[in-house]
Amino acid sequence: MAVARFYHLTQDPLEVLLPTLIGKAQEIGLAVALRGTDRARMEALDRQLWLGEGFLPHGLAGGAHDADQPCLLTWDGTRVSDLPNATGCLIALDGAEVGADEVRAVERLCIVFDGLDQQALARARDQWRALTAAGIEAEYWSRESGRWECKARHPRA
Repeated sequence: MAVARFYHLTQDPLEVLLPTLIGKAQEIGLAVALRGTDRARMEALDRQLWLGEGFLPHGLAGGAHDADQPCLLTWDGTRVSDLPNATGCLIALDGAEVGADEVRAVERLCIVFDGLDQQALARARDQWRALTAAGIEAEYWSRESGRWECKARHPRA
């Protein structure tokens, strides 16, 4: 079962953090599901990931080679258990729904939210409360000091 790691974006855009999160999961052999809330947003991220620095193999869910993809970009309605790439890491964006059952089914969970957007901040807080109430361990990560640091844990260590 994964610890729910909440990443609060305040300095860099999502496109800077994503390659790091995806790359770290792939380094330890985990297939990744990158879940957003709408297809158009995920198609835009697909283009950005192909054009960014370095090579980050991935594909949009629904293609002929989904089972071979180390990273599948999905949107709400696609459950981790329905993905053919044996997902071990789920990265949720834009307030995408993540259920406690999914957290229990993966090795790594990252919830990334825009800390400068009040709605995104409120949604992340709601997700924190729901997951911790379901017995999921959670960590809050911030980069306010210039580097990523864990600022809070539930339950407290």
